This record gives sequence, C-alpha cells and structure tokens, in this order.
Amino acid sequence: MMKKKRTGILVSLVVITVAFLVPNAIAEEGVTDREIHIGQWGPQTGPAAPWGAVARGTGVLFKMINEEGGIHGRKIVYHMFDDAYNPAKTKAGVKELQESVGIFGWASGVGTAPGLSVKDYLMERKIPWVGPAAGSLHWISPPQKYLFAVYPLYYSEAKALCKYAVETLGHRRIAIAYQNDDYGKNGVSGAEVELKKHGLKLVARVPVELTDADMKPHIMQLRKSNADAVLLWVSPVHAVRLLGTGRAMKFNPQWMSTSTCSDFPLMYKISKGLWEGVITTSFGELPDSQLPLMLKYRKAYEKYAAKGERWGLFFYAGIGFVEPMIEGLKRAGRNLTRERFVEAMEGIRDFKGIFGRIDYGPYDPNYVYCRQGQKEVFIIQCLKGGKHKRLTDWFEPT
Repeated sequence: MMKKKRTGILVSLVVITVAFLVPNAIAEEGVTDREIHIGQWGPQTGPAAPWGAVARGTGVLFKMINEEGGIHGRKIVYHMFDDAYNPAKTKAGVKELQESVGIFGWASGVGTAPGLSVKDYLMERKIPWVGPAAGSLHWISPPQKYLFAVYPLYYSEAKALCKYAVETLGHRRIAIAYQNDDYGKNGVSGAEVELKKHGLKLVARVPVELTDADMKPHIMQLRKSNADAVLLWVSPVHAVRLLGTGRAMKFNPQWMSTSTCSDFPLMYKISKGLWEGVITTSFGELPDSQLPLMLKYRKAYEKYAAKGERWGLFFYAGIGFVEPMIEGLKRAGRNLTRERFVEAMEGIRDFKGIFGRIDYGPYDPNYVYCRQGQKEVFIIQCLKGGKHKRLTDWFEPT
C-alpha cells in the first residue's frame, strides 16, 4: 500500500517537473500567462505612406487597453513593421515575426497586394487575421476559417457611388481610373455591375500603375471619353496627381472615390485644396463625431500618439478595424486558444463600434459573407478646408 502511494507521488512530481521545465508545451503560440502577441504591417514609407497611420492607430488602441488592465489579465505586445506597401517586404516581415517571435494573430494590415502575399501562409498555419485594411473579395471568396474581414468591399463601394451618381446626381457618362491590381479591379467590377442595372456602361477604364508619375496620358483618355463623373480607385498620391493634372488640362468632372481617400483633411491638404467637392464613401464615423467611443479614442490619441500625429480617419481606422478582434479576445475568455478565439468571433452579431454594424457567423465554405463583417457605408462630400458634408445615412449597397 505504501509502495503504491509513493509511486503515485513520484508520478505527480514527474508531471509537475515536466510542466515546469517545458512551460510552453501546452500553451498556444503567441500567448503567455501575461501577454498576447499581435502583429501588423503598415506602409510608413513609400507610395502608400498616408495609409501608414492605420497601424499607428492600432498601436494607440492597444496602449489604451493595456492601461485598462489588458484582456483577462494579459497585456497586448504589439509587433508592427513598415513594409512600404511592397508585398515582398510584407511576406518577409510576417514570416520573420511569426517564426522568430511567435504571433498569436494578425491585426489589420494595409493593402490588397500585401495582404494577398501572406494570406495563404497564415491560413495554412491556422493563424487568425482580423480586419485587413482593404476591401478585397479575396478575403471572403472563398471564405477562410481564420480570416475575418471588416472593411466593406471595394466592389460594394463602387456600386454605391455609381448608384448615387446616376440616381441622385443624374450623371450618365461615368469613367474610372483604377490602380492596376486587385484593389482597382474590384472597383471596376462593382461599377460595371451597378451601371448595367441602369442600362449604362463605363465610358472609360484607365489603369494606373504604382510607378506612374505623369498623369497626362490618363487624363487625356478620361477627357476623350467625355466623362461627367470619374471614380478614383487609386492611392492618395495618384488621386491628387489626377486631380491636379485634370485641373491643368481643364478637365473637371465630378470626382468620386473609394473610402481609401476619404480622410478629407489630409486629402485637402496634400491636394492644396483640389479635393474640395470630391464625393467618397466612408466606413467609419467622422472625425468630429460626438459618439462616446470616438471621444474615448480621441483621449487615447491625445495621451499616447506620437508628437505630430494627426487625428483623422486613416489613424482611427486602425482602431475600428481591430475593435472586433478585441471583442473576440474578450469573449474567448482566460483560456485563450486560436480555436476558442475563432469560435468567439463567429458569435459576434450586430456589433457596433466606430464603424458600421458587424456580423459574423459559423464557418461555411459555401457562404462567402460568413466572414464579411461590415457591409454598411455612407456617402460624404469634401467641403472647403477639408470639412465633411454627409450626403446619406448608413446603408448597405445591394
């Protein structure tokens, strides 16, 4: 009897010793007793640098959460790197952090092409990715179990703008200048589908390469088409160049743009006022919103943002894209694993932060919208000084 008891004690001691010596043997990658490691990339330099504020906004959100005590006692350790909007750098940076540090999940991340460069890598390893800062159909078609989109689809934004241009503004000759990649082509597809409903077609489709500097050839094509409204599915830098060249060449249609250029104070400033009158979609509250959450985030910005950081849509978009991730981490509980996190995310219904309503559902490979969280947008117009005029309420493009 004594021998059996002593044997049991020895076995227990061995188990305790092994658990002590190998503390991560049963732990989830990127999670310790006190930390959760989250990664993100963002273009701090390069042609899309204005969008780099997204990643910095996320950093402020995490600092605020950590000051409040973290999530179930764990602080978020944020790993952000500059990929300069270069997919090769995105891929190298994600792989290095994932395999050297061990990241629990990835938050946001600007750009369709950069995101596509790492999507398969993350999904094959069952690593959660929430809120890509791009409205690509590739995030949801086909749906991926570990990928949760937040950004409304570029495809849907194009439909919304074309519908408004035709039905409200009375335009009949609509063209598009689009970045010649998946981002821009999503805009072309949405525009074509919506215009077909009205018996119309795009009068011009003008591709723009990231390396293009001279916009004269592009404006010549648009002017030749006699377009009275032009959609811009390009970077902020190229959008400003197109407006400037258009003005110089006496081509002044109604310019309309995706939400990627809806940070009006910034666009007004870098365009030296040319952005006045431009109509865009928006996926989040306006900068001067008095929504309690916006006021809370504004205080966090004032406390934690680097000197010279500007409060604007691109910056707090980095908060909005990641709000559902924080909600999922809270719902997953203290015993945090990737599978429990995914299950918690799938239970999010009618979630309202500073963006439109967000809903997810159980993973269904045959239903693309099970991973498209936000579908609502509203339409705004830039006024003098970079101020906003809201043209519609929230609505879901159909």
